[in-house]
Amino acid sequence: MEGAAFDEGDLFRAIAGSGARTLLIGRRAMVAYGLPVLTADYDLWIDPDDVEALNAALEPLGLRPTRSPAEARRAGRYVLENDEHIDVLVARRGRPVEGVALAHADAWSRRKLLRWDDGTSIAVPCLDDLIRTKHWGGRDKDATDLRLLEALRRRTGGEP
Repeated sequence: MEGAAFDEGDLFRAIAGSGARTLLIGRRAMVAYGLPVLTADYDLWIDPDDVEALNAALEPLGLRPTRSPAEARRAGRYVLENDEHIDVLVARRGRPVEGVALAHADAWSRRKLLRWDDGTSIAVPCLDDLIRTKHWGGRDKDATDLRLLEALRRRTGGEP
């Protein structure tokens, strides 16, 4: 929110009220699962049909899209930003991992609603699907994150 302190609860409430099928992915999702990681941004995965709904919900928070909805759908991603940075993946399917592509509709149907600090619920992929999304990155930090996620899966038997 330009000129004001950013309130994560406002962001998550706006997303939840948008009607957009929005999954929090990346390290913020790991934080929601209780893992000890740090991140400076947000990563969302939405269905391509929901770009306008998400943008409209976040516009009152001063978040502006870097691409038009049509451009975002063509590119498969865009950014919402002000002082905050939100990467938005716009895809019906993620990149195949071990020959299997993860469909947004499938991840959405298995989503978990996790409580954030202020009691707001945020949709995140189930643990197995979050692990699949982490394979898409291929960076060193993703390998570290995968080890943490796999350890959580072993400790919890699949779902916390």
